[in-house]
Amino acid sequence: MIGFWPELVRLKNQERLEDARDLLLKRLSSYAKYEGIEVIVVFDAQLVPGVTQSYRKHHLEVIFTEEGTTADTYIEKMARELNNVLTQVTVATSDLAEQWVIFSQGALRVSARELYKLLEKNDKNIENHQKELKFSHFRRNSPWDNEQLLLLNQKLTELSQKKKK
Repeated sequence: MIGFWPELVRLKNQERLEDARDLLLKRLSSYAKYEGIEVIVVFDAQLVPGVTQSYRKHHLEVIFTEEGTTADTYIEKMARELNNVLTQVTVATSDLAEQWVIFSQGALRVSARELYKLLEKNDKNIENHQKELKFSHFRRNSPWDNEQLLLLNQKLTELSQKKKK
């Protein structure tokens, strides 16, 4: 994802890889929370050579593979283990070879571009939802409550029908 998303590429090119990772995790966290899904993010080996590092950040599971193990290899193994009748695994990758391996294991795939678009749409949905919540308790300067307005509307319909006769 870091090599495909414009804001992440910019950070990577400025040698701010940690900032790019953190921004990726924040965006994925927002998506995961809103959609109610579990997201596991896998990065290639870093920090402690020879040891797989795994931790939770922003309500996501974050994994750095051990030295010598690629993220793709780790993802393939996880997809094989997690994908079953009750759990549909989706892997985000733009690597065509990786996509075929994922498909062969019964998992779904989404490209970096598709995931970026999903997150953009998710951000808009969250924004719209926030606006709806903001105005859900907004009260017009009306002396009537919803039940009274409904009764008035029914009366208006009644009177309109009588007038037509």
